[in-house]
Amino acid sequence: MRTIYSGGKVYTGQLPLQEAFVVENGRFIFVGSSEEALALRQPGDNLVDLNGAFVCAGFNDSHMHLLGLGEALSSARLDQHTESLSELIGCLQQFAAVSGPSRGWIVGRGWNQDYFSDESRMPNRWDLDKVSTDFPVCAVRACGHALSVNSRALQILGITAETPQPNGGQIGMENNVPNGLFFDNAMELIYSAIPLPTKEEVKAMLRTACRVLGSFGVTSCQSDDYCVFSALPWQTVNEAFRELEEAGELSVRVYEQCNFTTLPDLQAFVQAGNRTGTGTDRFRIGPLKMLGDGALGARTAFLSRPYADAPDTCGIPVFSQETFDEMISFANAQGMQVAVHAIGDACLDRVLSALTKALDENPRVDHRHGIVHCQITRPDQLQKIAEMNLHVYAQSIFLDYDLSILESRVGEDLAQTSYCWNTLRKSGATVSNGTDCPVELPFALGGIQCAVTRTNLAHTQPVHLPDEAFTVQQALDSYTLWGAYASFEEAIKGKIEAGMLADFVVLGGDPFLVPTGEIKDIPIFATYLGGEMVYCKL
Repeated sequence: MRTIYSGGKVYTGQLPLQEAFVVENGRFIFVGSSEEALALRQPGDNLVDLNGAFVCAGFNDSHMHLLGLGEALSSARLDQHTESLSELIGCLQQFAAVSGPSRGWIVGRGWNQDYFSDESRMPNRWDLDKVSTDFPVCAVRACGHALSVNSRALQILGITAETPQPNGGQIGMENNVPNGLFFDNAMELIYSAIPLPTKEEVKAMLRTACRVLGSFGVTSCQSDDYCVFSALPWQTVNEAFRELEEAGELSVRVYEQCNFTTLPDLQAFVQAGNRTGTGTDRFRIGPLKMLGDGALGARTAFLSRPYADAPDTCGIPVFSQETFDEMISFANAQGMQVAVHAIGDACLDRVLSALTKALDENPRVDHRHGIVHCQITRPDQLQKIAEMNLHVYAQSIFLDYDLSILESRVGEDLAQTSYCWNTLRKSGATVSNGTDCPVELPFALGGIQCAVTRTNLAHTQPVHLPDEAFTVQQALDSYTLWGAYASFEEAIKGKIEAGMLADFVVLGGDPFLVPTGEIKDIPIFATYLGGEMVYCKL
């Protein structure tokens, strides 16, 4: 049975817009005018009048954490209570009173000290002692690169002033006493003490996260999930995805960005038969994912010079050059794609060096290796990325917050050559878009607006480097066509075209016509995966 959709404004990946399309067996079989589509009607076909609605390919969030979103949604929603430190504490207290500890801990995520109106610092152990002195409490920063715990947690873990500082991380100290703050690799000391979820709990988190993605029009995601519970075997995560797929409950297509931190673990993964591209169109193995440094907001992104507002630090490099070299070279030699988180320019130097070495040793024409975030950059690095034909996984939605701190963190010189994704695009690099959810919500239309306007969503910040703005079409393509390219799937999805998977979103407004500052306000009417509705706005 076929379904004929007519009377719409259909963006196919090219202009002008079309009016209609036909779906059969989960794929588009025709795109064109309403008259042509209706002429194909056969007995039993379904007819859908789009009533002038705008339709485009389903959004593809090219870097996020689907399982991390599910976990965050089952924890205290600190992202909704981060206007002050006192509000954050109140949220945790309320969550503890209503929900109680989960797996023995009280956990929340989403605070950002730059939004606090009552304090200008990160929450510490003594703040979280107000939540509980009986149970351990963990509050994770929005970026996921810093967290705070209470005194009970430190006691349970036996962390004292004598605890060694871990490589690639930092334990916060105050007056020679741990203050409850942990950064990057040091956070594993905390996470290792929190009991792991069962596979059924993982599946429940993924179901919840998939429903949320559908409400934002996202039909595909490129998701880093192995790092969410680092002690949970990757086999368990893969089994959860595949069991959901078999049960018809995986309502988002997932390209797994496989996070590993040691060469032996990566080697074992590959030896088990996992390489880029293995799997199905619902769950497929993607690149080796490495987390190279921290985040700008936490001042842990690794810069080539001291932070302008914290001259005692350049941030935290998570991996040595040697580790980057051996892991990236191995992945490249095994035919795996590579995607590395690099926010600071010093981290990017290491990543580019490792990629150059790997490709010199084992040249590959269509590797599609890439840089995740690619935020703080210098002109020489932008040129190198384009010359190496690398892919860039941008998060234009980060401009919403980062513009308020960018220059104060990195200084005017670096700020003027950062977030330069249009320069990269014009130079020949490919650029997809995403949100790093749950760092941000999987708000594709918000990201599209920021890519076009180059300011924050509320229009309260000056436009940053207006020449770096995307057109509306380029921004849409970054969330559709180029997301599919990033996962070697441009032949099966990313645009509305005969033969492609029928993943599409119906919008309540035309992004090409609404004021650019109102793109974020366009409602999602419905989301379809393989021609089946997975979300409908009531």
